[in-house]
Amino acid sequence: MTVVKILRYAARSDVGKVRSKNDDSAYAGRYLAVVADGMGGHAGGNIASASTVLELIHLDDDVYHGEAGTALADEIQTANSLLSDLVRTSPQLAGMGTTVTAVLLSEDKLHFAHIGDSRAYRLKNDTFERISIDHTFVQRLIDEGRLRPEDAETHPHKNVLMRVLGDVDASPELDLMSFDADIGERWMLCSDGLNAVVDERTIEQIVRGYPDLQECVDRLVELTLEGGSPDNVTIVVAEVAEKTSDNIATTALAVVEPGSAEEAEGSGTATTAAGSDPDDASTRNSEDAGDNIDHLNAEVLREELASRPHVLVGSAATVASTGEIPTIAERTAQRRAATLLTHKSPETVEEFEEEESVPRSRRGLFAVIAAIVVIILAGGLWAGYAWTQTRYYVAEYEGNVAIYRGISQDLGPISLSSLRTKTFVEVESLPEYAQQRLERTLPAEDLNHAFRIVRDIQFPGPDPRQPDCPPVPSSPSTTGTATPDPTDSPSESPSPEPDSTSTASPDSTESPGSSESPEAAGPSGEPAECGDLS
Repeated sequence: MTVVKILRYAARSDVGKVRSKNDDSAYAGRYLAVVADGMGGHAGGNIASASTVLELIHLDDDVYHGEAGTALADEIQTANSLLSDLVRTSPQLAGMGTTVTAVLLSEDKLHFAHIGDSRAYRLKNDTFERISIDHTFVQRLIDEGRLRPEDAETHPHKNVLMRVLGDVDASPELDLMSFDADIGERWMLCSDGLNAVVDERTIEQIVRGYPDLQECVDRLVELTLEGGSPDNVTIVVAEVAEKTSDNIATTALAVVEPGSAEEAEGSGTATTAAGSDPDDASTRNSEDAGDNIDHLNAEVLREELASRPHVLVGSAATVASTGEIPTIAERTAQRRAATLLTHKSPETVEEFEEEESVPRSRRGLFAVIAAIVVIILAGGLWAGYAWTQTRYYVAEYEGNVAIYRGISQDLGPISLSSLRTKTFVEVESLPEYAQQRLERTLPAEDLNHAFRIVRDIQFPGPDPRQPDCPPVPSSPSTTGTATPDPTDSPSESPSPEPDSTSTASPDSTESPGSSESPEAAGPSGEPAECGDLS
């Protein structure tokens, strides 16, 4: 007899002790668990996480026939494009982004997708391990052997994200994996508000020691709050279980009836219990969308959520209860209702669009012809511009080293470059020759090459202007003269003895600005010749 597997789950989100709003969102159901942490300090971090989670909720089903991993990755990319559309229509949201960490159960496989610094842990066969890898600047230093893991939590740039959903990248790289799903294995997804306060050993003890999932989640949140909780904290715990008539609803969940926004808003969560027929819910959603094509209201979303048992927490719960659903002008109400809420098939979506386009076909004929002419005329210019946007270069921005997308030229009033990333490397801290190179801009083949250039100028090797000189034996007359320390600043008086090893290596812990030896140049600033001690 085939065993049908589902997830038992519990979730909780808290704003913490310092933040004024909750930028986290999370959803857990019988097949899907997802945590999203909106970028704190940016306008719209809560919108980014809520929009992303609500864009993924329709995946909570087991209808993928071996394609669940692809579906999960595709929907996350779709959520990313939604964020870009939101920024384009609402420029005040520029810079918003969110992490995403999700698992999707389908048949006997758990499909995992991750981007950002939220985390996923798994307890299986008595082994507790972290599955996710942080996409942060600090983790990159650890991977390159430049930082010890035990120093990561105290690093000043530990929260700098290298990969995230948002308006930065049209197709961000996701970490995708699949695992065999065994009954009894337990997964915990969390925002970084948990691991910033509670160490992994304590997390493991709680996940192992609490059989009740809700008690496990509550205890982890309480420990975070007791530790000061400087950030929002959101936790989902899910356990693979056999599907029976008794565990369709995994906890004592309250039904959120349409119109009961006050109940959901007051509790901070929106949850539903079993008992609703998904087919009936889809039918109701379709009818409501047809009657109200200009606005996707909270009632439609709540009915969609009512079609399955689940728990929704954080900013996404607030959005679901208040009806503050982001909408995009280019996405018609019919299409949004069909794809986001009722989740009809692609064929049905095309039927909606065809019905919408018939009355306008004649009116749009002239616009189509005009558009073709414009496209032909602008094609050459656009092709050239598109090529420039595949290039990168490194230059200075507001006193810091920065990475630009494009080329460092302008075409009349049109800028052919845009700021991609502003690093924390101060230009004044760099050696003089590195500053001179930066003034001329440093072209890069791609983004990874640009990051390598930043790393190379931040942690340079020996000064390329300094010739390789053979060792000079010490003169008896200079026996009592102290040799300058390699970390002395360039303003110190040079020693009579040249020291070719005074430049700091890339592994040096000194700042890049102190790595240039005073013997690197003669009095005129030109490279010193071998044996030239003047």
